[in-house]
Amino acid sequence: MPATRSYDEVVRNIRGLCEDEHDDIAKMATIACELFQGFEEFNWVGFYRVVDDANLKIGPYQGSHGCIDIPFSNGLCGACARTQETQIVDDVNAIADHIACSASTRSEIVVPVMKDGRLIAVLDIDSDHPAEFTQQDAKQLEAILTASF
Repeated sequence: MPATRSYDEVVRNIRGLCEDEHDDIAKMATIACELFQGFEEFNWVGFYRVVDDANLKIGPYQGSHGCIDIPFSNGLCGACARTQETQIVDDVNAIADHIACSASTRSEIVVPVMKDGRLIAVLDIDSDHPAEFTQQDAKQLEAILTASF
């Protein structure tokens, strides 16, 4: 089980950089960068934006290439979009419909991004370490997204 991460500095940076920003894509780019740079155990951080009632498209991200399109019917990002609930998976290889953009990914967290009561994106974070994400990560990430959007 990973040690509890301190999000204090990352939250301060995001708040300072996004305080007067109104463009959602700019905020997503900034949040992805700050989370990726802030935690070395995160090997991919990015957003998948809702483009219609059943599909996500890659948005701003940090790390190697991500999947371009993800239907709501597939993978953890799709499950997050369908349920609008945070998904945490300790071992992505145990998930039958996991979409592997990187063979090195071992665990993942996906958090819904809500704005004005509707889903606009999901935040996807991957790690090369198994069981990297906790409920504390979920709470911190949910708070960052709620404050930002």
